Amino acid sequence: MPVITIDGQRLEVPAGKTIIEAAYENGLQIPHFCWHPALSVAGNCRMCLVEVGFPKRRSDGSPELDERGEPVIAYLPKLQIACATPVADGMVVRTKSPRAVAAQEAVMEFLLINHPLDCPICDEAGQCKLQEYAFRYSRGFSRFDEEKVHKPKRVVWGPNVIFDGERCILCSRCIRFANEVARQPVLTFVERNDHVTIELAPGAEFDNPYSMNVIELCPVGALTSRDFRFRARVWEMSFTDSICPGCARGCNIKIGVRNNEILRLEPRRNLHVNGYWMCDEGRLTQYGFVNTNRVEGALLRTGGTEQGLSWDAAYEEIARALRRYKPNEIMLIGSGRSTNEDLWALAKFARTVLKTPNLDFPRREDPYFEDELLRCRDRNPNTTGALEIGIRPAPGAVTLAQLPEKVRYGQIRLIYVVEEDVAGLSPALARALEEAEMVIVHASNHTETARRAHILLATTTYAELEGTYTNIQRRVQLLRPAVATAERERYQGLQMSRWDKFGAWNDRWTHGPRRRCRQTWQHLQAIARLLGSSWNWRKSEDVFRELSAELPAFAGMTYELLEVYQGIVLGKGRNPDPVPPMRYESHVLKP
Repeated sequence: MPVITIDGQRLEVPAGKTIIEAAYENGLQIPHFCWHPALSVAGNCRMCLVEVGFPKRRSDGSPELDERGEPVIAYLPKLQIACATPVADGMVVRTKSPRAVAAQEAVMEFLLINHPLDCPICDEAGQCKLQEYAFRYSRGFSRFDEEKVHKPKRVVWGPNVIFDGERCILCSRCIRFANEVARQPVLTFVERNDHVTIELAPGAEFDNPYSMNVIELCPVGALTSRDFRFRARVWEMSFTDSICPGCARGCNIKIGVRNNEILRLEPRRNLHVNGYWMCDEGRLTQYGFVNTNRVEGALLRTGGTEQGLSWDAAYEEIARALRRYKPNEIMLIGSGRSTNEDLWALAKFARTVLKTPNLDFPRREDPYFEDELLRCRDRNPNTTGALEIGIRPAPGAVTLAQLPEKVRYGQIRLIYVVEEDVAGLSPALARALEEAEMVIVHASNHTETARRAHILLATTTYAELEGTYTNIQRRVQLLRPAVATAERERYQGLQMSRWDKFGAWNDRWTHGPRRRCRQTWQHLQAIARLLGSSWNWRKSEDVFRELSAELPAFAGMTYELLEVYQGIVLGKGRNPDPVPPMRYESHVLKP
């Protein structure tokens, strides 16, 4: 492979790479605005100008040396843009030489001439490349005294994105994304010189299913979210790595939280799964239910009245109810939205505690949601995990489709529903819940199924738990808790520094509502103990450790490895795929 030198560091780089790719793959940074590893090269911001040279050669081909015995480097007369210059063997690159620094300062001065001084009200402040580069790479003052050029502001591009032409630095990232990734070529440059701006095609809207990705792509505050706009400053929020539960793709995301309330979701890079993107529907629909309409604590409904219970009293009621029925009179319904840990606890509860063969979960197929980029027709985030763990009826057992008939004829008398809105699936299943003698439900939100429960237990959402999903590619991925609950057990064994890189755990987690809810495996363990079993899990990682020891497909997996390798494919726990080498993030400042 070609050997190049960047700022004195010798690197072996695959042929065909550009200088900026070589730098980022080896942990080095070159300032840039327009370049992005998933988009074509534009080369129009000129911020990545660097000095490029090669060793001088004598007539016999040997390198010419200086008085210290070092090779003499002949630098090209013009600076080169690192984003479009391919590497070559022997190349020497200087990103911090006086010429390169002067070029960076000149570019920054040029970009800031007409840029509005509205950082105090800009949503991008705190994670803005222009703001960061103005500190790192600019002169710190401007020689421009004339009136700035004014451009259109607060232009609505579509249902989710607003454009501010005065903040735009014309990097063309949004245009290239629309053309190359979203396949909706409705954006273009118009006008000339310092009046250039971006406009929509006449009569068009920027409304593709991935339109909001341009908000993260934009290196400044020119593109903002209509959903998040002016709701919080970035330094007021904590950001936690998690997985989107909107479909079986399992896009990697960051959850932004302030005062224990989710304010936004944004994509997190994982080249194995979602690249740098996520769909707008996942971004907009997968956090509202965490903030509102929540079930809290335990509830008992008898004779038309409702009574709140302590956890222990609720578990006693459930244990007494389960003892009254034979195993073949009980039907357990799981969910493809549950974590592998909760599904493992449910399968173990059904097989070893209740000894019932009647265990199933609903599939959710939506062919209209599916596309060729990321979105899957399977709307459950963990169907693959549920099937691998064994959430299915034993041969000859009652299936979900047979449940209404079995309830009508009295063959199934108790229905135990875990994290699933069965009543919302079909009128027949809703009637089955009405006709059953006893309905026990674990639910995070008030659904039609929760309203029909005789005993209701509050459970955590994906944003409040620690666990794993297995996506459509059979990749097991880790979720971390972003929102705090009222349960003391939630804090046992947590390494706080993993979640809050600013170290402001108390400031961000103690304010706001804390809901009384527990993870499903905690509920099932407490009930199993009352029924004579000796389960002894202290945290989700204990459940996963047992699961990976029992199921060959999960063998060798640990939470630590899942985090390091950005997920591991089933069956490859002892030989995981390597982490992609590109260590690039779209913003310099990362929460």
